[in-house]
Amino acid sequence: MTLLLSDPLFVGTSTTAEVAARAGVSAPSVVRASRAIGFDGFTELKLQIARARGTTEFFAPPAALTDDASTAAVLETSVRAGADALTALSGAVSLAALDEAVDAVRRAEQVIAFGAGPSATVAADAVFRLRALGVRTAGIPDHESAMIAMRLLDVHDVVIAVSSTGRTASTLAVADAASSAGATLIAVTNQYKTPLSDLADIALVVGGAPLPTQMAAAGSRLAQLVVLDALCAALAFRDPDRVGRAERAGIDLPDIS
Repeated sequence: MTLLLSDPLFVGTSTTAEVAARAGVSAPSVVRASRAIGFDGFTELKLQIARARGTTEFFAPPAALTDDASTAAVLETSVRAGADALTALSGAVSLAALDEAVDAVRRAEQVIAFGAGPSATVAADAVFRLRALGVRTAGIPDHESAMIAMRLLDVHDVVIAVSSTGRTASTLAVADAASSAGATLIAVTNQYKTPLSDLADIALVVGGAPLPTQMAAAGSRLAQLVVLDALCAALAFRDPDRVGRAERAGIDLPDIS
């Protein structure tokens, strides 16, 4: 606890073993200390530190909704989760990784985005935005079709895999197939040290925390949408000629903004 208060940025950017070594305790003691002050574990504590970077407050134990929570309380928790997710994003996402992702998409012959369940909506948004910028992009929501498509890729292709937990079985299977085929794998996920982030060539970790079990993790999806929006904006600045061609191709389309 003393180390957390004296050097929170070290704690927020270090592994459990590194924190344990500096504090002179065991790694399990670090996890137990994190739980003792209201977090599920050390990972959640690190995410809360990232969320607090650039703000005036340090951290607070996560709030939980009870079964009899009012609609106002539910709404307030949702709004706070969205705001927290965006605050965490600036402290969690690696700018170097974002630059790598932009360059990979820019070089790619084709980009395929995949997500399962709620993450499918984030993947679909990425497909639309990239296609509007002139990137040859496809979204394949069906798992079996996606598996076939992944096996047909090569080193010239990019796959964007979206998963809040980084552990969704269908997404991991698709990501593994893409990686095995030689495609560059970009993961958009909430945490480091998950199966998906470890498998990825480029990990865009947004740092969002899940909402209570009664609610969907809308905050994390918001952060995922924002980091993909940043990727698209950076791509547009780096490749204006392609964007211009795409704009001319869609000049007769109705206004769908």
